[in-house]
Amino acid sequence: MYTTKILAIGNELLIGDTVNTNASWIGQFLSERGFRITGSAVIRDDADTIRQEIRESMNSNDLTVVTGGLGPTHDDVTKHAVAELFGVGYEVDEAVLKHVAEIFSRRGFELSELNRAQAAVPAGSKALFNKMGTAPGIWLEQDGHYLALLPGVPYEMKWIFEHSLSEQLATSFRWVQPSVTRYYRTAGVPESFLSERMVGDLQEYLREGTEIAYLPAPGEVTLRATVFGENREEIDRRLNRLESFLDERIGAVIYARTRDERLEDVLVRLLQERGHTVSTAESCTGGLLSDTLTNVPGSSAVVLGGVVAYANEVKENVLGVRAETLAKYGAVSRQVALEMVAGVVKLTGSDVAVSTTGVAGPGGGSPEKPVGTVWIGFSVEGRLFAVNPVFSKDRRLNKTLTVQVALETLRRELTGYKDRLPYQLKRWEG
Repeated sequence: MYTTKILAIGNELLIGDTVNTNASWIGQFLSERGFRITGSAVIRDDADTIRQEIRESMNSNDLTVVTGGLGPTHDDVTKHAVAELFGVGYEVDEAVLKHVAEIFSRRGFELSELNRAQAAVPAGSKALFNKMGTAPGIWLEQDGHYLALLPGVPYEMKWIFEHSLSEQLATSFRWVQPSVTRYYRTAGVPESFLSERMVGDLQEYLREGTEIAYLPAPGEVTLRATVFGENREEIDRRLNRLESFLDERIGAVIYARTRDERLEDVLVRLLQERGHTVSTAESCTGGLLSDTLTNVPGSSAVVLGGVVAYANEVKENVLGVRAETLAKYGAVSRQVALEMVAGVVKLTGSDVAVSTTGVAGPGGGSPEKPVGTVWIGFSVEGRLFAVNPVFSKDRRLNKTLTVQVALETLRRELTGYKDRLPYQLKRWEG
């Protein structure tokens, strides 16, 4: 299996001004094509450091991928550091020069010497065409070890990778795919539960070379499974066994089996399949639940509308929450959540509805209702119930988790899993 190290150049990455999204994208792209990622590092804009890191990586890896430092400014030193490392001068790539000149001509700018210099690449290297910008990628080889230099701008880097560089990799590495990666997305359970359900028996799969990773996010955990084998038939056989094992142990909490499908995508599809409509009545989430649902393409077929009732007056005047209920139990209560959800059903006529009310924080809590206390009300085909999760003191996180719990609770209700899943929140029937 070919080995790869990813190096990202840029002071802005080190100090946190820019997030290094390139490394995760490159790692995923190459892993799915059979490369084993041995490491990833962020390096400052310093020629000596860049030379040292590239030299060490090329000595121990088949492929080194470097992003950043190919622009026209004084702090873009990657290309020059590499030319010095290889002991070569520069050659002008005429195709790149023509491309750069056309870009500046279209924009009505003169082509400066700095921009002209972007067409110069280390002698003996190959320029990788960059349709999206002026800095080409650069491909070099030394003693059977390969080096790819790419711009740091993500959309430029991705275009070169998917077009110019992919062809070069296929030629140099006899493109193979000795592994398959699958993603299993779960919600409503901690990663410790997933581990406990699989521990022990999972070792059999790990000994075969399967890699399992837990990727936690607010309200959910994604399992990433990478299965290796000598050929595709062996990989498929191992993958089928692994999927049967996962279905038996944690299948009920897996809501999606692709990396990109989100909980809201699944819920909107479930509503469509059942011919249901949905509406929302939100207080503590401030419209986030409605926003999340309507971000799904096709959601207009099921989402009827929503009310953001932040103030008690809106809860009363729009949703019909009774003043005596608010006075007796407070806005953050089971009783108010249920009256809110009943009110939005009356307004919209939806088959399914959700309400949210809580103490988002960081202030406003009390001993009886500390920060993070939330009530979520549900109406599903006329059945009313509420759940009462308690979260943290972080306002944004509490809003995100409230939406996640609302979506997952609805998913379990619509799929019939509500009575046989672990970590089921206690339900108060309306």
